[in-house]
Amino acid sequence: MSITLSDQDKITLRVAAYGAVSLMAAADATGRPHRAAVDGSIALGSGTGQVGHVLATYPKGLSLSSKSVAELADLVLPALTAAMSLLKQQDPAEADNFRNTVVVAVEAAARTHRGQPTPTLADMIRKITEALDAA
Repeated sequence: MSITLSDQDKITLRVAAYGAVSLMAAADATGRPHRAAVDGSIALGSGTGQVGHVLATYPKGLSLSSKSVAELADLVLPALTAAMSLLKQQDPAEADNFRNTVVVAVEAAARTHRGQPTPTLADMIRKITEALDAA
């Protein structure tokens, strides 16, 4: 099934996915947030299907910088839910693909620590997963 995404829909997907990786990097208390961001972004760039095509392009002008993790979460967590709702309406398989792609990226960002994620990262993973599943 083919889905039709407007330019705004594509921005929502990108904000949600790259924002989830940014949240993981921001929550990284080990002093290696750059590594988390790189590993998570590589995972997003490895996505497949129509979602993979959308995420393969990081849009110019997309700014995920914020004054705090809370401010970033206020932008990203609703975007994750909106992206899932949008995709579920058009193609449930692409919604599953998006969810899996984001989860892999979040896990890749968390694995930079070799072993269990820190409690802060584990909590951020929970919040991201809840936002994905809220749709």
